[in-house]
Amino acid sequence: MPFTVLNSRMVRAEIGPGQRLFSQRGAMLAYQGEVAFTPNVQGGQGGLGSMIGRRIANEATPLMTVEVPQGLHDQGGAPTASVMFGHGGHHVHVVDLTGDTLYVEADRLLAFDGTLRQGTMFMGAQGGVMGMVRGQVTGQGLFTTTLEGHGSVAVMAHGGVIELPIRQDRAVHVDPQAYVAHRGNVRNKLSTALGWRDMVGRGSGEAFQLELSGQGTVYVQASEEKL
Repeated sequence: MPFTVLNSRMVRAEIGPGQRLFSQRGAMLAYQGEVAFTPNVQGGQGGLGSMIGRRIANEATPLMTVEVPQGLHDQGGAPTASVMFGHGGHHVHVVDLTGDTLYVEADRLLAFDGTLRQGTMFMGAQGGVMGMVRGQVTGQGLFTTTLEGHGSVAVMAHGGVIELPIRQDRAVHVDPQAYVAHRGNVRNKLSTALGWRDMVGRGSGEAFQLELSGQGTVYVQASEEKL
């Protein structure tokens, strides 16, 4: 189900019978209609395997399931509900997946379509040893969350998000602290970036930059703050 952007910090989802979505607990701001909110203990669409992967990844961001109560499905008509989401005043950006995979940190997820398959990926799988180092430099750990399939994802960021295309003939370099997520057939690695940032006394993390190459899109926030 697509999300409707209400403003830069709020989105709305329309939920019908047989549909569900997952969101961070505490992210619901308001709703209309009959809605059931239940804690999710199975890691979303990925089931038990996804939950175990999240625990290994130390991604303990709690989720809740949002859906129309089962008892209303058989009543006349097609009851729908409207739910508004936001969290901490963070900017919200909506990503529409069309069968591809989004790589994003669990704490960046505001809400996502329940049809998407959720899992975890070892950082070394896309960037080798430097992918692992990247996780340590950015504070993101050795694993990241994956969402795959057809559906929408609402992610959070500081100061808004821009989408930068990644092409075979032109890699994109991103400050690791400004990285939000990426999608597509993308390789990522850390490279050193000794230069003007070090000369003006920025932190040691500024000595690295994240290089993304291949074919896809990277989402970059307008800030170096973590959530």
